[in-house]
Amino acid sequence: MKVLFTSHVANFSKFNYSLLKFFYETGHEVHYASMGEEEIVGKEFCKKVFTVPIARSPFSPKNLKAIIELKKIIETEKYDLIHTHSPMGSVDTRIAASKARKKGCKVFYTAHGFHFFKGAPKINWILYYTIEKLLSSKADCILTINDEDYKTAIEKKFRCAIRKIPGVGYNENRFIRYTDEKKSQLRQDFGYSKDDFILVCVAEFTKNKNQILLIKAIDKLKLEIPQIKLVLAGRGACLDECKEYTKNHNLENEVTFLGYRRDVEDLYNMSDILVTASFREGLAVNIMEAEACGLPIICSNTRGQRDLVTDRENGLIYEPDNLDEYINKVIELYKNSDLFKHISENNIINAKKYTSAVALNVTKGIYEEFITL
Repeated sequence: MKVLFTSHVANFSKFNYSLLKFFYETGHEVHYASMGEEEIVGKEFCKKVFTVPIARSPFSPKNLKAIIELKKIIETEKYDLIHTHSPMGSVDTRIAASKARKKGCKVFYTAHGFHFFKGAPKINWILYYTIEKLLSSKADCILTINDEDYKTAIEKKFRCAIRKIPGVGYNENRFIRYTDEKKSQLRQDFGYSKDDFILVCVAEFTKNKNQILLIKAIDKLKLEIPQIKLVLAGRGACLDECKEYTKNHNLENEVTFLGYRRDVEDLYNMSDILVTASFREGLAVNIMEAEACGLPIICSNTRGQRDLVTDRENGLIYEPDNLDEYINKVIELYKNSDLFKHISENNIINAKKYTSAVALNVTKGIYEEFITL
């Protein structure tokens, strides 16, 4: 069987790694198409890699060229199965694959969080909902990764099969809880003491991820928790703004920017709490990973996070952009050691529902509803 994966950015390939590996190891030929600005994770499993000019904006004329190029690739290679990710990657791919579907090719689309959701701007519903509804008939199945998206697709009568998967999963061999001795050594290696109370956030710096709230909170938190530290890993458009705020408010001793990291399992294990301030998520992989390492979670009450966190069971939840409520949650978890331990232990158990092995098996089961693997 011949399989094509597509996405706007090659970075989405990390979400496909276990699927790429599965198809390769079971004797199928795997190809990948994206705009090609990054290295494909799992490239070793791909026989062919294509670069097509998929643009993030639905108004970019580059997408017309991407559709034409994808159509040529699909008609030349004659795929049995196409699995597409990312909003515009899926739009271009589904249009390009229309003729192939009539010849038996099956098309799957994983929605990593619809841009239309409860509380989203009206323009998102006008634009993105309309596009998704119209193009739903050009897929055999849409795979949603959170409850809200799944219910929306069902209620709005999208014209294809709708299934829900537990996200893309996390690497259960990589993300584990370290021993106290290893955690202590990590802190020493990173320049922190055993008495520091470390909050960690691993995410791209965007308006949506809202790291600025986490930084603003440190001004008040350090009055209650003198040893408070905030570790921020990632890069993105809002990084400079966050750095400037930190410098202007004399928080450089408390806030550390680590840039893009490949050792996030170490960052989780040296820290005390994972904190997030997102306005929206698909299904937050960083929460899965941190849970597996035994970290309590403090997150905003948004789609894709509340699917993973039950308040006071495996984390604490606050309303989005509510600075004072967030601050109070951090202080509570700092002072309440029993609650801290309760949440930490529950997370080790909860994370097992979201391993890459579980996600792979669920996705394979959905494939098998439509095609013989």
